[in-house]
Order: sequence, then C-alpha cells, then structure tokens
Amino acid sequence: MTTSTKPYLVRALYDWCVDNGFTPHIAVWVNHYTQVPRQFVQDEQIILNISPSACKGLLIDNEWIHFEARFGGKAEDIWIPVGHVLGIFARENNAGMGFDVEAYEPEEAQQPTEETTPEMALLSKSEHAEVTDAPHEDTEKPASSFLKIVK
Repeated sequence: MTTSTKPYLVRALYDWCVDNGFTPHIAVWVNHYTQVPRQFVQDEQIILNISPSACKGLLIDNEWIHFEARFGGKAEDIWIPVGHVLGIFARENNAGMGFDVEAYEPEEAQQPTEETTPEMALLSKSEHAEVTDAPHEDTEKPASSFLKIVK
C-alpha cells in the first residue's frame, strides 16, 4: 500500500507560503475525529491560520496535523487527520491547492495472536519457592547515615 501524497503536498505548500512571506491557511472538514474549537465550525468546516506566528509546535506528519493555537485568548490543542484537509492556501493571494476528503478511519485494534503473545508458564510450588527464597545480595544496610541535621 502506498502512502497518500496529500501530507507531502500540504508540507510543500506550507513551506512555499512561509518562504514567500505569505500566511498559510488550511480548510478542514470537521467530524468527531477532528479536535478544533467547535464554536468556529460552520457547515462542518473550519479555516485555520497555521503560520508560525499563529500556532505553536506545528507538526504535519503523514497521518495528523497537530499544533497549539489561541482562540479568544484560550490555548487549544488542535488535532486534524491529514485526510480531512480540504485545501491549503496563502491568505494574501489565495494561491494553493484543494483536496478531496479522505475520511479518517482508525485502524482496528489487532487481536493478539499466538505469534504476538508471549508464552507464560505456570511455576510449580517448588519452583516458586526457589524464586522467592533466593538470597538478595543487597540486603545489608549501611551502618549509619552520612547525613547530619544542621540547625
């Protein structure tokens, strides 16, 4: 399975915007997998300024876009599946690119198999006694403390 080209294009257009002094914005389709301030969502969409001056810790990886931004003076953690990006563009001239929505579907948790589950064996009482009765090398305590109380 090949990876989507979308995260690579989003990163490239983000870099192009920043390198040319433009303000990069992303349009995002919002659903329950998208963590954005809901009061700014209209028709299941939100437009976000992702310029270095507007957000902190921007990370665009192949699955998620994550950053922290302030909305109405309140810091918010933003999490967006890359597939939910509808477009990225420069605010100043609207140059950019639009995308189709790729609805995020988390991978189902895999059930453990014999290959992935470590084997556990029950110990007999005699084996258990051998393990618990083994002498500890660090059982000796120091004769006295080297710390002194200073008043």
